[in-house]
Amino acid sequence: MTTGGSSELVRRPSGSTRATLLELLFDVVFVAALALISMQIAERSSWGGVGRVVLILMAVWWTWSITSTTTDFYDPDQRPIQGILMVTMLGAVVTAGALAADAHALFFAVGYVTPHLVRGVVLVSVLHQHKRRHRHRAEERAARFLFWFLVSGVFWIGGALLPDGWRGTLWAVAVTIDYVSAAVRYPTPRLGRVPTWQYEKTTEHLGERYQQFVILALGDIILVPTLEISTADFTRARSAAFLAAFAAMLLLWQIYVLGAGSIVRTSAPRVLRRATRLAPYTHLVMLSGVVCTAAGFDLVVERPTGDTPARWIALILGGPALFLLGRTVFTYRIIGTVPWHRLLWLLVLAAAMPWLGGWPPVLVTALVVLVLAGVVFGDAVGGRSPRRMPRGRPG
Repeated sequence: MTTGGSSELVRRPSGSTRATLLELLFDVVFVAALALISMQIAERSSWGGVGRVVLILMAVWWTWSITSTTTDFYDPDQRPIQGILMVTMLGAVVTAGALAADAHALFFAVGYVTPHLVRGVVLVSVLHQHKRRHRHRAEERAARFLFWFLVSGVFWIGGALLPDGWRGTLWAVAVTIDYVSAAVRYPTPRLGRVPTWQYEKTTEHLGERYQQFVILALGDIILVPTLEISTADFTRARSAAFLAAFAAMLLLWQIYVLGAGSIVRTSAPRVLRRATRLAPYTHLVMLSGVVCTAAGFDLVVERPTGDTPARWIALILGGPALFLLGRTVFTYRIIGTVPWHRLLWLLVLAAAMPWLGGWPPVLVTALVVLVLAGVVFGDAVGGRSPRRMPRGRPG
């Protein structure tokens, strides 16, 4: 392990691209937060308050995404970066602990804002001590991120301090600032935007980080129902729903791993730049699908028989549909090809929704498993996207 301070804070091109053990621990903390969000969704009897849950999910995911980008650009074996990871993990624990009660809104906002500000202040102050040209560029990059998180932080903290009627509005403004500022490359007074060539400096490390996190998050699909079934009787219907959750998890894993890591390892600068900037948004859609799928199976394991409420149908079918949509859009935008059989199965899910109210929930989950199996079969027989990544301009 490197124990130095700042002289080599920026990742060296020849450095290891493997995720560090601290980064893996970091992932576990955030996957736990996603599991809590799934259980919150399952516990709600209506769609009331779902907007707040969506904002929380977007905030949790954005913290993970920005921090992983940081450990790709900067060396995660350096003490300042390790300190940033530890502070961010603490922030994740605080935000996860504050998910269950609206009275803890201030704790959630502080837990979200503090790691972003600490990261910016540490990076700018450490890098400012070194006047070499590439250190100056790294300092400017950190300053841009810090500026925009200061702007959004005002709305996060302000929303937590104001009554509920204003909280949702200010938090929506805050999360919009976070996502849009990144999409337009953090335009900052006197510094301009993040240069596009910096996105081309992405290493295999970032691809591995996304892949590892999504695979860990897929475990929530079986973890959340396991917590439910552990307190209930093992009836046949409940056991069948539990097995359906396990099968869905494995099928979504198979759908995701098709070329997932290789996309950001392509040597084509334009493809790499596009993948780096697009991944946070498409993976948010996929993780939203994972969260909804876990919530849906949680409900079905609790009550696998009887009629299926419309809200349950939306979660059970909508979760896998979101995952497929996010994965398909990412594939299309990077490779330039559309796996049409996946879109066909998405249409099947959409067409089935109005007719499933009279079905028992366990049978609805069986339909989901069959659809996902159809997607995987289509991939296997040649409907999948090509494995070989483009070396020049995307098709």
